[in-house]
Amino acid sequence: MNLKDIQNLIKFVARSGANEVKLEMEDIKITIRTGDNHGKTDTTIIQQLPSMGAVQPQTIVQPQAEATVEKATEAEDDTESKYLTIKSPIIGTFYRKSAPDKPAFVEVGDNIKDGDVLCVIEAMKLFNEIESEVSGKIVKVLVDDASPVEFDQPLFLVDPS
Repeated sequence: MNLKDIQNLIKFVARSGANEVKLEMEDIKITIRTGDNHGKTDTTIIQQLPSMGAVQPQTIVQPQAEATVEKATEAEDDTESKYLTIKSPIIGTFYRKSAPDKPAFVEVGDNIKDGDVLCVIEAMKLFNEIESEVSGKIVKVLVDDASPVEFDQPLFLVDPS
């Protein structure tokens, strides 16, 4: 079972509404718990290594997913209500640049289109590029570079006009 299969399984379980699912195969044991961490999905994987007979536990907190976009809520200022909010699809560390010596993917005032890379989020030593699902202009970056982010945390405000 590869990482993509595990991520798809996590997504399926999260959508199914089940609180806990355990899967045991001859060389792997997976436990997926949903709903008890403010909407986050926790997954523990224990894989038997055939060559050494050792057990190597891993924990996946949230699978990679597409960024979600929502209208700003009415509780926010009227000036921000016309903006779209791009939220984090995963938990991890937010980076505005691909490397320390590279320029930021986007700056305030930049025009973006669907599919443009906005940032990367590092999760489990994997750098996941977060792409825009909307076109518009970056109004505000809501997270500092190299800061931890939670699932569904707002990252950017975008003016779609």
